[in-house]
Amino acid sequence: MTTNSKNGVARHVLANGLIVLLKEMHKAPIISFWVLYRVGSRNEPSGKTGISHWVEHMMFKGTPNFPAGVLDKLIDREGGVWNAQTSLDYTAYFETMPADRIDVALRAEADRMINAQFDPSEVESERTVIISERQGMENSPSFWLGEEVQAAAFRVHGYHHEIIGDMADLETMTRDDLYAHYRTYYAPNNAIISVVGDFESAAMLKRIEELFGHIPPAELPKPFVRPEPPQQGERRVRVERPGPTPLLSVVYKVPAVTHPDWIKLFMLDSILGGASGFGGGGVGNKTSRLYQALVKTELVAGMSSGLYPSADPFLYSFDLTLREGRTLEEVEAALDAELAKAINGEIAQAELEKARKQARALFAYSTESVTNQAFWLAYFEHVAGSYEFFLTFEERLLAVTLEDIHDVARRYLRPQARTVGWFVPTQDANGAQEDAAAEAYPQEEADNDE
Repeated sequence: MTTNSKNGVARHVLANGLIVLLKEMHKAPIISFWVLYRVGSRNEPSGKTGISHWVEHMMFKGTPNFPAGVLDKLIDREGGVWNAQTSLDYTAYFETMPADRIDVALRAEADRMINAQFDPSEVESERTVIISERQGMENSPSFWLGEEVQAAAFRVHGYHHEIIGDMADLETMTRDDLYAHYRTYYAPNNAIISVVGDFESAAMLKRIEELFGHIPPAELPKPFVRPEPPQQGERRVRVERPGPTPLLSVVYKVPAVTHPDWIKLFMLDSILGGASGFGGGGVGNKTSRLYQALVKTELVAGMSSGLYPSADPFLYSFDLTLREGRTLEEVEAALDAELAKAINGEIAQAELEKARKQARALFAYSTESVTNQAFWLAYFEHVAGSYEFFLTFEERLLAVTLEDIHDVARRYLRPQARTVGWFVPTQDANGAQEDAAAEAYPQEEADNDE
């Protein structure tokens, strides 16, 4: 086993390749325990899209040691919560529990790393659940638009498809497909354990070794990741379906989170769209440039923007819901005019300082819980190669200059590197527009066997 420690986090690597991150926090008698597997929707080939998410569902169907439903009752009785999520770059499971009850989480996760059953009848039952989940998403015009825009933006890379998967694959994947995915990627040498909370590190590490140390490593295949070729010009998509109002989505290709420009783009977005908490969740900043130019002038009823801290180059997105009587042409022109100001260097130092202050406050707020800290430590150990990337985030925020902001605006907000999507409402057979939610599809699928 190898060990090192920095900034209050101890990193251990067991003999079977399992990475363990431990951070003691003794403010409250609570512990959050995460297991993150380094496989997500970007690693899925055509024919198996959505397989990571479906396997995540199956992990709640029980093992011989913990039959289905047992852990739900046990964790609830002990005052804990548990859940899971599948995203573009990972699949993760967690339990947050009273400190003196956390051993339940350790035993459960060690058990289902190797003993999940994938009963054929349960697979078929869950097929119905997941198809219904996708059908529910299809009630939202923003889902249809988002799926088309993302598919147009990525022709080759696995970011092409939604996390939920394509309906054709959900209808045809087999129990053997799912089980093979599980046996291939759910191995200690493809996993990161992150524990934050009220514990003694030596005792926690010893218990993790007892439960996980005997699990053999797997022969991991080369990750299925195909690099996206450079985009050679603006791409446009138009979705025509029943819906309550037109929608505009404009996305620009941007680097992965580890690229030095990503943090500069994050600050640019804090100025344009309003500061957001790390990984999403903003304050609805009504003083942001885009709110003032688009919402306050009643061009749009709502807008959002943001970047995802992705492992590979992804998207900087702007999503707008039009007000009645407004046209997609005029709203797109108004958005372009505001982005042009940033490109032309019209952002002031005072705007940067204000946005930086808000971003730092939201970062601190959105990462203060033991659950969130444990997740982000594991996440950046995976996508950035080190948990330290998370711990130095504020430091990098402080280093962004006004020149950096103008530079990334010029280099990345280019029409040649963007995809523009229009959602144009149509009428149903009775001449009335269908009502549909207009919420953006999230970047991750969070489940507890939903």
